[in-house]
Amino acid sequence: MNTHNTIIEIARRAIKTQSEAISNLVKYVNEEFAEATETIFDLKGRVIVTGVGKSAIIANKIVATLNSTGTPAIFMHAADAIHGDLGTIQKEDAVICISKSGNTPEVKVLVPLIKNGNNKLIAITANKESFLGKSADYVLNAYVEKEACPNNLAPTTSTTAQLVVGDALAICLLQMRGFSSSDFAKYHPGGSLGKRLYLRVNDISSVNMKPEVLADDDIKKVIVEISEKMLGVTAVVENKKIIGIITDGDIRRMLSKYDNINGLQAKDIMSVNPKRIKAGAMAIDALELMEANEISQLLVEKNGEYAGVIHLHDLIKEGII
Repeated sequence: MNTHNTIIEIARRAIKTQSEAISNLVKYVNEEFAEATETIFDLKGRVIVTGVGKSAIIANKIVATLNSTGTPAIFMHAADAIHGDLGTIQKEDAVICISKSGNTPEVKVLVPLIKNGNNKLIAITANKESFLGKSADYVLNAYVEKEACPNNLAPTTSTTAQLVVGDALAICLLQMRGFSSSDFAKYHPGGSLGKRLYLRVNDISSVNMKPEVLADDDIKKVIVEISEKMLGVTAVVENKKIIGIITDGDIRRMLSKYDNINGLQAKDIMSVNPKRIKAGAMAIDALELMEANEISQLLVEKNGEYAGVIHLHDLIKEGII
């Protein structure tokens, strides 16, 4: 049985093999890569990405990346294409075909059919001299010297290289389109990444209860307000303006300090100039402000008036953290 040291050495060797191969791809990015990218950028149709085996799995990921960064794309399995799915390709589409060898039987059948349709064909392959390489309008070179597999058989380094080439293509297109963080949020509205880019403080605080007391309110009312609104805090307001804050921590400190709390008012224990945030600010900004000040709540203002509370737990619930 392999020892831990042996396992660690094998893993490191595999990672090193792949990292060196990826670094080597830089020298293959040339004018042909730029021309292929411009062709996709100018498309009126979509990008159809195809492959077989492990390359088909990589094709699926490239499609997902293109779609999420503003380039419409569809996956088409090369084997299915020659058994009825060729209609996926429309006349204004371009096709990216991924194959390490460029000589698989499915590719040899599919490529002439694509060419017959006059669609631009872009190859991602490790073999420029293959059937695919010679047939394509553009070749994106994904050559690797060897697989991470010790038998040089299992697709490992080669599929990593294909993925990196596809990512490089997507990033070029993203920047050419001027694709912004707000655009990204449109395509990821339900995920934590999207929420970081579009969710605002008011979206969260407006559904919370709104604890507030006046400066002259007695301590019993303060305690009841904090307890009932369940946010661990209450704002102290005057003419709808924030003048202070009382947290459940302030209540505990008060009980430790005073033997008799009769006659105490909100103004006696409140903290003045509390941290606050505007209702229109991004939720991620609220998180950063909480982290910087090591606090769990922020009072929210809208048009200069007290508007509510945003709590750290709200941000956790929304997946911002």
